[in-house]
Amino acid sequence: MDDPATPGPVRVRFAPAPTGSLHVGSARTALFNWLFARHHGGVFVLRIEDTDAARSRPEWIEGIQESLRWLGLDWDEGPYLQGERLDRYAAAAERLLASGRAYECFCTPEEVQARNEAARDAHRTPGYDGRCRDLTPARREVLAAEGRPRSLRFRTPDHGTSRFTDLVRGEVAVEWSTVADFVIRRSDGSPVFFLANAVDDSEMGITHVIRGEDLLDSTHRVLALRDALGDGPPPRYAHLPLMVGSDRAKLSKRHGAVALEDFRAGGYLPEAMLNYLALQGWAPDDDREVMAAGEIAAAFDLDRVTHSAAAFDHAKLEWMNGEWIRRLPPDDLLARLEPRARERYGDGVDAELLRDVVRIGQERASTLAALVEQADFLFEPDEAFEVAADSWSRLASTERASEVLDAVAGHLAGCEWTAEGVDLRPVLAELGVKPRKALPAVYAAVEGRHAGLPLFDSIVLLGRDRTLGRLADARARLET
Repeated sequence: MDDPATPGPVRVRFAPAPTGSLHVGSARTALFNWLFARHHGGVFVLRIEDTDAARSRPEWIEGIQESLRWLGLDWDEGPYLQGERLDRYAAAAERLLASGRAYECFCTPEEVQARNEAARDAHRTPGYDGRCRDLTPARREVLAAEGRPRSLRFRTPDHGTSRFTDLVRGEVAVEWSTVADFVIRRSDGSPVFFLANAVDDSEMGITHVIRGEDLLDSTHRVLALRDALGDGPPPRYAHLPLMVGSDRAKLSKRHGAVALEDFRAGGYLPEAMLNYLALQGWAPDDDREVMAAGEIAAAFDLDRVTHSAAAFDHAKLEWMNGEWIRRLPPDDLLARLEPRARERYGDGVDAELLRDVVRIGQERASTLAALVEQADFLFEPDEAFEVAADSWSRLASTERASEVLDAVAGHLAGCEWTAEGVDLRPVLAELGVKPRKALPAVYAAVEGRHAGLPLFDSIVLLGRDRTLGRLADARARLET
């Protein structure tokens, strides 16, 4: 095989199982494969591992593709569905059976589990004990005649060591004596991951397998199957560090959003998501952070993938999303914001007012969803406007709150109606009140939250009458 730094023709694949929404960890795996292929002018293959019919769903197959497209990843071949390739796996299984490298197993799952539990109780290593490994032909006939379920197990070597060189982790080795015979075809005839994986990677000419380290141990089984099937040289493997939460545990729903579609719904930009995921376990040699897909692909190198787990930081992602929002031309941001605004406020959204929201909110925005939400006070009818409970508590506890609201209303009743004209800091200075203590109360009265879109610009957009009306309502509420 060519040196991994300057490989020959590259063919990589992303092979998710359609058992749910696309997890960000899987999306990172897809991205690293895509980056490697694009860096080397290679081929990126999409393969759907849907052999587990009980857990696979057509809508999840489409959902995976839609999520990848949203992220900006295109594939050169596929999607290939393993469910449409079952005859290939069956033929491979029969070849292994005929050669003696596999054998029929009549053990039920319950029997295997019971023997494993007995092994644990006796302080022995659990794992398949080879019960059906050397059955006589006559015994096999008896068991078959009883109608017992028949799976197919691969006969692992009794001696020696399986080893391969991982492009991220270096040499990886395991003694075959520690690897029990494993199922390659279930009793219902469906292939297990190891067999389908070995057959597909061989037939599709995959040169590099880039995937999560949780699959590291399975590599030995796949390599043994490839060897037993007489396939050519195996692909090079690169096992990526796991993505973990703040507690260093494997990233899951308890850490917050983990499905790509959740981040999309939450107003994250695909450019920011791609950028952030690329930095989960990899970094360019110049330590840049905000990078476009093309820049990342040009710099991408497996040599710079780390061994340590990648901590998913929602706050850092939000920061990066804000950076990408600020990179967008205002018209582009407006186009992305408008569908969300119409979904939230209806089709009667004032397009020019929304453009003004972009103008005053782009520099502070962290997500599209947050920006639309912060604009509630502008688009909701006055009768529906209310101050959030926590913000009202903040307003009511503000020192000299009534005086502040009275002074602000007095100023706004006659000032020039520009952001400079409605600047409230001189008003507060005359009262002897510090802006950082008083302005949250004004924010709450006007915008319904004690922080949000730039206050003075917001007041101008809201209009004099509506602003004075909200200040009067807040002032009256203080008296009740």
